[in-house]
Amino acid sequence: MTLHTGSLYWPTTHKHTAVYPKLTGDAECDVLIIGGGEAGALMAYTLSEHRVSTILVEKNTIAGGSASANTGLIQFSNDKMLTDLAKKIGEKAAVQFYKRCLKATDDLEVITKRLTYKSDYKRRKSLFYASSKGDEKKLRKEYDMLKKHGFPVSLLEPHEIRSLFPFEKEIAIISDLDAELNPYKLAVSLVQEASRNGVQVYENTEVLGHEFSDGGGRFRTTKGTIRAKKVVYATGYETAEFTTIKKAVLNRSYAITTHPVKDLNMWYDRALIWETAQPYLYMRTTPDNRIIAGGLDVSASEPESDPDKVKGKGWELLSLVQEHFPIRDLAVAHEWSATFGESKDGLPFIGRHPKHENVYFLLGYGGNGTVYCTIGAEIIKDLILYGYSHDAPLVALDR
Repeated sequence: MTLHTGSLYWPTTHKHTAVYPKLTGDAECDVLIIGGGEAGALMAYTLSEHRVSTILVEKNTIAGGSASANTGLIQFSNDKMLTDLAKKIGEKAAVQFYKRCLKATDDLEVITKRLTYKSDYKRRKSLFYASSKGDEKKLRKEYDMLKKHGFPVSLLEPHEIRSLFPFEKEIAIISDLDAELNPYKLAVSLVQEASRNGVQVYENTEVLGHEFSDGGGRFRTTKGTIRAKKVVYATGYETAEFTTIKKAVLNRSYAITTHPVKDLNMWYDRALIWETAQPYLYMRTTPDNRIIAGGLDVSASEPESDPDKVKGKGWELLSLVQEHFPIRDLAVAHEWSATFGESKDGLPFIGRHPKHENVYFLLGYGGNGTVYCTIGAEIIKDLILYGYSHDAPLVALDR
């Protein structure tokens, strides 16, 4: 399955990518992780911190899939607002999930500080604005619920937005304690750290078949067989086994990175920016003064294959950026299209397979994938080591 097309920015930013061998014989471990993107990398790193005998296999190269196309916004808020999520699963559970997302932003900060190669993690504010007059009431209710439960948010009226940004909006929520990072650097750095901690890492190693039993499983690759007591599928939107558990929706998205901008002083505190419209526009900056923007989502299971159409969507995104920030000579440096998945209730799919005790899934479906994968790595680690996780029922596959 093709996960992205076009010209990717993140792989150009990291020159210390390790190369891992292909598996050419049989191997054994306690935990096999299938998938070398952000999910697999976070899972491998987390287990390596607890010295669990682990093998990580990736059918292509580490971080070559969705991690390369991720735009790196780290937020505790989700595609489904807290008020909407509360209607779906109840206010108590919705708040529990949002607080777990907030904790994940802290966890990521701690993790990134420990890595040899930094992932450009930087705390940022987030501006979440009403896209239309009709969304103003909805956003005020969202603010009230967030504030009620102690989340770090403030409400901005139109004159306050104008004083901070060169555009006008009806109303906005501004949040503290969100962040940005380089997802490609994060994934490759996590795997390098996990490898140093003893995890066996194999690239260009595809699992072609499996057999499960009470004692674990046997996983056949092109050049050997892996025996593992437990397996974690961290294969993202390519998880074929997942389709039998719960239906998810795949969509196509677009993103751009501009050439470096000389002056970004008009961009208050380099805040992350997004909106209430569906699909929504989102924007951020990079350490070298570029602007990243994404959106224009459509229902499609594959990224756009026509290069001219990808470029056209890039120009559309650039135009939307310029509507917010009238920057002269702003130009697109990279444009790409990518596949992303989401669930019907807005939550990721994490945890033990309902029918196979030793099989786990770490699928960060949704617009907050890095945060979800951080949560998921902790949940699955707890399930593997202790048999219990307080947050597991929220994101269980059979919820």
